[in-house]
Amino acid sequence: MDTAHAPGPLDAADLRQRVQKALNAFVTGQLPLLDHISEELSPLTDALTDLLAGGKRLRPAFAYWGYRGAGGEDGEEIVEAAAALELFQACALIHDDVMDGSDTRRGQPAVHRRFASLHRTESWTGDPESFGMGAAVLLGDLALSWSDEMLSRCGLPPERLLAGCRVYDDMRTELMGGQYLDLLEQARGGGSVERALRVARYKSAKYTIEKPLHLGAALAGAEQEVLDGYSGYGLPLGEAFQLRDDVLGVFGDPSVTGKPAGDDLREGKRTALVAMALETASPAQAAAVRRHLGDPHLSADGVEVLRDVFTETGAVTRIEALIDELMDDALTALQAAPVAEDARTVLQELATAVTCRTL
Repeated sequence: MDTAHAPGPLDAADLRQRVQKALNAFVTGQLPLLDHISEELSPLTDALTDLLAGGKRLRPAFAYWGYRGAGGEDGEEIVEAAAALELFQACALIHDDVMDGSDTRRGQPAVHRRFASLHRTESWTGDPESFGMGAAVLLGDLALSWSDEMLSRCGLPPERLLAGCRVYDDMRTELMGGQYLDLLEQARGGGSVERALRVARYKSAKYTIEKPLHLGAALAGAEQEVLDGYSGYGLPLGEAFQLRDDVLGVFGDPSVTGKPAGDDLREGKRTALVAMALETASPAQAAAVRRHLGDPHLSADGVEVLRDVFTETGAVTRIEALIDELMDDALTALQAAPVAEDARTVLQELATAVTCRTL
């Protein structure tokens, strides 16, 4: 084991740096092919590089510690495999922002807005917004393709990669299914808390925590009991993570979250928070939700009206209680899971980080 690169429980920053280094090296290695096609492709790689420079690196962290918990030893191969999830995440973010019509991501213009601005700056013909969306779709596809390449080239044994790729295939299918369910909920105007939680599970929970853990475990050659233990921990924690994200989407500080206050409300997100509020809302409160939710021009006053509804109906209190319950379920399952103790310690800390975060 390379003790010079063996992050301990408090070395999250070191792992993030190693992931960033692996991403930089991979993208740099792809540039000659793109340059050979045309130097006009540089805005694509510039946009992707900027997007990859930010983020919490949660998915690589769970993949890495899923690997370590299943007996895998530290090395650059597992770091590269884990870093490939950041390219998959980039694809998901780029496409999600197109579907939601988001203006910003990580404190910068969303990719489709960035390319629309480029179109306007260059005074090209046609519609800048259509150009921006088309470029973003293509860049998201490229990031997804590169995530496959990065994983397949990480240097781990072929039989381990084969097992890992089966997990990765399932993860991609689940995410795309969850994204469609999210679109469907918005088109239908939302529904039950159960349906909102189903979206949260497949759009976020599984691909943020459970499946990265499974990927790491599969790459380490883990037995099924380890995968089952990771599911018992990862699924409830992933749902708690998304519920926290939903709360931050309404009450978060823009200077911390990198998105405008109430952006999820302007996008009309049909979250569990919204569903819980509507379950107990008065006719006047329900009317306020119908009037303001999904209004792209929602003012700061409108945001406050909706925040008041979520608070006064008890929806925020219920969400916080559910987050605590899910957190308890996750930690109980982790204690019973057959994983290495150093990884268990880190996974406990990660659970706190994703549920008590402010961004």
